[in-house]
Amino acid sequence: MKKIGVLALQGAFIEHEKMLEKLGASCVELRNKEDLKQDLDGLVLPGGESTVQGKLLKELEMDQELKERIENGTPVLGTCAGMILLASDIENQSQQYFGTIPMCVKRNAYGRQLGSFHTTDHVKGIGEVPMTFIRAPYVDHVGEGVKVLAEVEGKIVGVQYKKQLAFAFHPELDNDKAIHQKFLELI
Repeated sequence: MKKIGVLALQGAFIEHEKMLEKLGASCVELRNKEDLKQDLDGLVLPGGESTVQGKLLKELEMDQELKERIENGTPVLGTCAGMILLASDIENQSQQYFGTIPMCVKRNAYGRQLGSFHTTDHVKGIGEVPMTFIRAPYVDHVGEGVKVLAEVEGKIVGVQYKKQLAFAFHPELDNDKAIHQKFLELI
């Protein structure tokens, strides 16, 4: 059974756990540095508030170890705020978090809560999937080696870089398991 560490500091982590458990994985909530002492087959960085998550990761001294695991090839799925945590550049922000995907993201790119929306669109290698965007970012541009997996209205909303998947939307909020299945296949 695949053991997935789900960052559980803030945000929509329980929904990811339920989705992964339906697919046969076991989940471990990562709430402090002690939780990182176990072997994990993959990591999930959920949606929420990227600035809050980034601050807590640093305060709890979890940021460096998680970054090293990602850089050393542990598969990771980042959604919404998780995408921002993985980005090497964040528009109008000098600070980065893990910075493990060479891309520039624009935070709250669709505006505030009222700018949230739902659509269905194509993801390369998966097909049509429902996409729920809540105060979502999008990718302004990608660096070398980053595969664009999804675009909505000409904006990049899904990428893959090595064993890292990042999406601007919330696949955990819809019943479609395809994104989580693709993530588990990277393990």
